[in-house]
Amino acid sequence: MVPGLLEGKVAIVTGAAEGMGAATLHVFARAGAHVLAADVNAEVGEATVASVREAGGSASFFAADVSDWSQVEAMVKAAVERYGRLDCAVNNAGVSPDSQPLADLTEAEWDRVIGVNLRGVAICLKYELAQLVAQGAGGAIVNIGSVNSFRPQPNMAAYNAAKHGVLGLTKSASLECAPLGIRVNTICPGGIDTPMIQRAFAETGWSEADFAPVISLFNRLGRPDEVAQASLWLCSELSSYVTGVALPVDAGYTSR
Repeated sequence: MVPGLLEGKVAIVTGAAEGMGAATLHVFARAGAHVLAADVNAEVGEATVASVREAGGSASFFAADVSDWSQVEAMVKAAVERYGRLDCAVNNAGVSPDSQPLADLTEAEWDRVIGVNLRGVAICLKYELAQLVAQGAGGAIVNIGSVNSFRPQPNMAAYNAAKHGVLGLTKSASLECAPLGIRVNTICPGGIDTPMIQRAFAETGWSEADFAPVISLFNRLGRPDEVAQASLWLCSELSSYVTGVALPVDAGYTSR
């Protein structure tokens, strides 16, 4: 990480309580950004923000469900009220995949996965872009997709659809906003060692030793901070000529 890469910038990170979101919060704060950390889990989110502040970073917490239009609107307004503007955002909030054949998919499960993983990204983009456009000074947004955005897995129809949809949202936003100096990109993580994947291991009986050779050419799970560093690059001026891309951070999984 380049010290001061986001010095004085204002960022929003959703799903910031744990996993990749928490790692992004820490990485952005160390890079000099003021970060609004948003999550539905207020207790864990507040604790994560406290750890950032203890390390000398600038961060605050905002409780928000990204599938709710009014809460996301309030989230963006809070960032501006607290820090004066918005420069970048990482739309990371997500829920675990569905796990049944499409023929058995329920309305509730479809709504759960699509509501956060696709609808939530769309709502965040709407209000973040509106703020960046109003400011008239450019900016950068990163949406978190998945390797499932390229290589769908069986028994995950809603998750596959959501993560494919994130690529469509990114391309649409990048086409609309490039003339305004606003860059929009997607990061597509592979197997990352997060609480979500550890819960999946517990439910399925798999282990990292079983899963890593399947998902990674490095035969290991990725670290959340390895995804966060990619988000940092895409939100910084180091990637000033990059927009509309889907960047795999997947140890070569999608290249097989």
